[in-house]
Amino acid sequence: MASNVNPTVRRRRLGQELRRLRELKGMTAEEVAERLLVSQSKISRLENGRRSISQRDVRDLCGVYEVEDHRIVDSLMQMAKDSRQQGWWHAFGDIPYSVYIGLETDAASLRVYDPQVVPGLLQTPQYAEALIAGALPETAPTDVEKRVNVRLRRQERVRALENPLRLWVVIDEAALRRRVGDKQLMIDQLEFLITQSQLPHVTVQVLPFSMGAHPGINGQYAILEFPDASDSSVVYIEGVTSDLYLEKANDVQKYSVMYEHLRAQALNVDQTREFITAIAKDYARGTVG
Repeated sequence: MASNVNPTVRRRRLGQELRRLRELKGMTAEEVAERLLVSQSKISRLENGRRSISQRDVRDLCGVYEVEDHRIVDSLMQMAKDSRQQGWWHAFGDIPYSVYIGLETDAASLRVYDPQVVPGLLQTPQYAEALIAGALPETAPTDVEKRVNVRLRRQERVRALENPLRLWVVIDEAALRRRVGDKQLMIDQLEFLITQSQLPHVTVQVLPFSMGAHPGINGQYAILEFPDASDSSVVYIEGVTSDLYLEKANDVQKYSVMYEHLRAQALNVDQTREFITAIAKDYARGTVG
């Protein structure tokens, strides 16, 4: 296991291996939970990598699965120990979407559709601050600042000189016309969006109002893909009180097909830059917002 793999991905890989061992044994999660006198939900959380896995958990599960090869047990125990290390985001305190950050940090590519706002990885600091303060009006200024700093740290993957994140973004026209902050802030944000779209590993497309109803009408989502073939793709859907992670191949396939339809219906790259430039000029003339 490479030493630079972050703890979120370590937990996920360990969970996948524990699920594989359970299935080889022909046991259900309910049967395992009954044997260990724990809840079935705990077994599910251990297998999907959403919670830390202790070495004791690994030892107990290997006992139930009758794993006799000590090398396998020792390897899984080491993975459990490493998975409890902290990622860079823990330095910022309690981040509600820390699981997603861990996945994004290790992802090779990210496809995003957002109908309401400019995606976080392409936001200016000023836009991010105004957006967070507006979306979470009861949040203390210090917490707003913390969230902005986390967002800027996440953006380092986009600006990295080596192995940058391959980012493909489809944005609804509403996200460009929804004024966040003042008009100059929006002009700066739109100009920044155009600049970032010129990076060779970043693609930005706009879905104009004129397209009418489309496959993304139900809301925002992101698809993460990873460099290691053993790591399955993940669909991430952000919620108000909890987030949803879809990893089943059938679910990922459905969202991937939907994304292909969005990309096909959206303006192409050159048209998108012209479209964003025109909206920026509208802000400058005062005809937007």
